[in-house]
Amino acid sequence: MATSTVRSTSAARICTIVGFVCAVLALLLNPILFGVIGLVLGVVGAVLGDKPLGWYAAGANVVAMLLSMLILSAL
Repeated sequence: MATSTVRSTSAARICTIVGFVCAVLALLLNPILFGVIGLVLGVVGAVLGDKPLGWYAAGANVVAMLLSMLILSAL
């Protein structure tokens, strides 16, 4: 039973980390594509057990999408 908990926590942490990477990519490259992917990965990470960081990753993706679209509209 302990190995399934470790795998679940590990999978949650991987989803959260990839969510933060997508937030950076949403800010720099494509806000819609990477922002939505990162938002989903952040929520999945939070639901799987990485509670505070998963929600922070989801929030970072929303902020990155909005900021990137604001910068792109100003150009």
